[in-house]
Amino acid sequence: MMFSIDPVVALGVAADGGSAWLQLVPFVLVLGIFYFIILLPMKRKQQKVQEFLDSLKVNDKVVTTGGIYGQITRLDDHKVQLQVAEKVRIDVARSAIGGYQGQPQVVEGQNPQ
Repeated sequence: MMFSIDPVVALGVAADGGSAWLQLVPFVLVLGIFYFIILLPMKRKQQKVQEFLDSLKVNDKVVTTGGIYGQITRLDDHKVQLQVAEKVRIDVARSAIGGYQGQPQVVEGQNPQ
């Protein structure tokens, strides 16, 4: 006794080809859900952080993602000079600034204030 199963039928695709498109629907739905639940909020958050970093100015009191409190004394494109004590200044990466002192941090997942 020999069984012969057509490979197209074995995959659950009808011979007319109509249900091949129907099988793509769940895949497209998963991609859509992934985009709206994961990628879109991440993009908005990244945009908010970039706007915050672009709005930094001299004399702002900030806290770094490492928990260092200081006042901005100089700004460059990629680094910020912070005064952490009288006559003590350090250079940190601009992206290391987590938020303003006394306010919730813009960069999440870091040390609480």
